[in-house]
Amino acid sequence: MKRFLFQIVIFTSLTILAGCSAYIPVISGTSKTTAAPSIIPKPMEQQVSNKIYEIPKKNVICFNPEASNAAPWLKKLLQASNVRSEIIEGDNCGNWNLIADASLKKVLGEEGYILEINDKGITVKSATQGGLFYGIQSLRQLFPAEIENDLTVGKFDLPQLYIKDIPKYSWRGSMVDVARSFFGLDYLKRHVDRMALYKLNRLHLHLTDDQGWRIEIKSKPALTGIGSKGAVINGNPGALSQEEYKELQQYATARNIIIIPEIDLPGHIYSALVAYPELNCEDFTNLNPQVVMPPELYTGYKVGWSKLCLTKPEVYEFVDDVIKEIAQITDGPWIHIGGDEIDDPLYKTFVVKADSIVQQYGKTTIGWEEVTKAPVSSSLISQRWNGKTRSVVDVKVIQSICTSFYFDHGNVTGQENTNNWCKKDGVSLEDVYQFSTNDKNIIGLEAPVWTELVLDEAMLDNRFWPRTIVVAEIAWSQSDKNFTEFKNRLETHQQRLKNMGINYFPSPELNWTKNEDLGQHQNVFKEFLP
Repeated sequence: MKRFLFQIVIFTSLTILAGCSAYIPVISGTSKTTAAPSIIPKPMEQQVSNKIYEIPKKNVICFNPEASNAAPWLKKLLQASNVRSEIIEGDNCGNWNLIADASLKKVLGEEGYILEINDKGITVKSATQGGLFYGIQSLRQLFPAEIENDLTVGKFDLPQLYIKDIPKYSWRGSMVDVARSFFGLDYLKRHVDRMALYKLNRLHLHLTDDQGWRIEIKSKPALTGIGSKGAVINGNPGALSQEEYKELQQYATARNIIIIPEIDLPGHIYSALVAYPELNCEDFTNLNPQVVMPPELYTGYKVGWSKLCLTKPEVYEFVDDVIKEIAQITDGPWIHIGGDEIDDPLYKTFVVKADSIVQQYGKTTIGWEEVTKAPVSSSLISQRWNGKTRSVVDVKVIQSICTSFYFDHGNVTGQENTNNWCKKDGVSLEDVYQFSTNDKNIIGLEAPVWTELVLDEAMLDNRFWPRTIVVAEIAWSQSDKNFTEFKNRLETHQQRLKNMGINYFPSPELNWTKNEDLGQHQNVFKEFLP
């Protein structure tokens, strides 16, 4: 009876609010039967009207000059929805309006946006093109899921609403380990498309490790000529050419995603040691234990046994050559130097030198948390994965704590072909969602998939999705934590992921079934560049 009376009070309150305002505030924790759209990440402010906007037969996309790059994205979205439209440059001259205004940066920051749907139409405002892109992604989630797979879309309406949205963190990342087993340009583009839908903005590529070297270095051709031939048992050899790497960057940049290349140094480096044996010590003391010796490739899983011979001057010349070339082909401001799981008396000296080399070529260094044992520059960013390192420097931090973000671990206890060394029972959706930190230096979150046990694209999908959506939620959304409310929104995204051909894991926390019809890998913006 108390519950029934409480529902009457809530309904009456909402009715009064509806009479006073065109919008009804969305209450955190409300059920799926409310008018609240299931946008992920959840917007910072969201008010939903009790009215709809009927999309007319004739539509005009109007944009001001600063919003010119956003207009083609909106037109593509409407085309996929069988909505005819034309693009006109102007100020509020259509029923679809895109407005970029630098003065809004004070209110919305670099990536925030305002999305309003009312009787007159749809307006997206932001200080930047990137913010407009994110507003369009939220709008996209209001469209039928059929748009993702070229399926017939019937007539549909949009809820009238007002959204003001600003991300919590500037770093919202995903990491793909292409070194243990190689995943090429086609898959990485699909991953970028999927990240963009949920407003993720950093793609970290783990490009080198003991098993394989995956990026072309023209001054060191044997790195891919020899080093790319390896992979874990039953894994995939291969490498990205510099042209493919640049193509991926262009594709990602259009979607507001920055690529971060990782060259793992000075350890996890056997693929380079077999390609250039002179980087080893004369008696191979840098290989301990000597599980494999040049010229044999490495196909095992064990890590932490190889390193560069740090007493050799030519090692530092090698590092300089590689970093220089990576910096030349990388558009983003960061280069990751790895730096984990190394025991060497010269380790700290090496890390400081590697950091200075990265800076010399105009980039900012990122390293796994162990690098902060050395007196590195204050500009370096530490990526924390176990939280055990006692840092001697005060630097910005990316949180990738393995108990919450290592998606090579199972979605559930005992999942086949998954790791469990960090968390025996796996990393569930709720484990990701409930992550919290008081680190004053945090700039964001990133979830890696290490691929020792991931041998094909379907398995990689299974590790990333839907857990990566949870990362997007908690890295962007500033709303109070409510896992039940989030889970209700996430459940409505199953059909969209199905239509995109994602082999997601049907988590027991959701009422999902396995995607039995993967078909073609689709996406409303697949291969699209404005």
